Amino acid sequence: MESPLLHVLNRGVEKRAIVLDDKDRLRFIHNLYIFNDEHPAPNYILPERHKEFTRKLLVHIHAFCLMDNHYHLLISEVADRGVSRFTHKFNMGYAKYFNERYARSGVLWQGATKKIPIAREAHFMYIPYYIHLNPLDFKYPEWREGRVRNPAEALEYLRAYRWSSHLDYSGVRNFPSIIQKNLLTDVLGKITRYEKEIREIITTPDIAGESERIEN
Repeated sequence: MESPLLHVLNRGVEKRAIVLDDKDRLRFIHNLYIFNDEHPAPNYILPERHKEFTRKLLVHIHAFCLMDNHYHLLISEVADRGVSRFTHKFNMGYAKYFNERYARSGVLWQGATKKIPIAREAHFMYIPYYIHLNPLDFKYPEWREGRVRNPAEALEYLRAYRWSSHLDYSGVRNFPSIIQKNLLTDVLGKITRYEKEIREIITTPDIAGESERIEN
């Protein structure tokens, strides 16, 4: 690993929604790109178009997932203090956009961003799947217990969900400019193997305990 991997997550204050429509979701994704840079952003409420310049990354984003009231990132540091600088810029930038759009004030995030080191090999092997499977909570919450009865339908549901890096690892160009794929491509293997592992995770109760260890 190039530098320690971190599972980074935050949620809306009082578990409130942080995205209300696809415009918010696209802005969230856009901000993952534009704020991952050592250059200061021109302002936190970004215009629809911005001047392009040579980027100097703060972190490598290996995987991500945006949910209605929280997000997950799997990142590693590139620049000095890159993780803290990126999360500060990103959280502040998105909160200012959200507050301006919805004429609200006050904090958007529940608290300090969690940064969980990926210390165990088993955790490293499982965390990309865990991040990508989060959208199943909307329709197949039983995946966390390994009790999905129709894995083919669950996989189709994931293919229809744009707001994560799952599609990019499934061979569909979705948001390729956001992520660095090399590390996890080596871990996840070919697309057929990746989908086979997903089927096993969501249909095998013995594997479900790993989700609990990640969240607790």
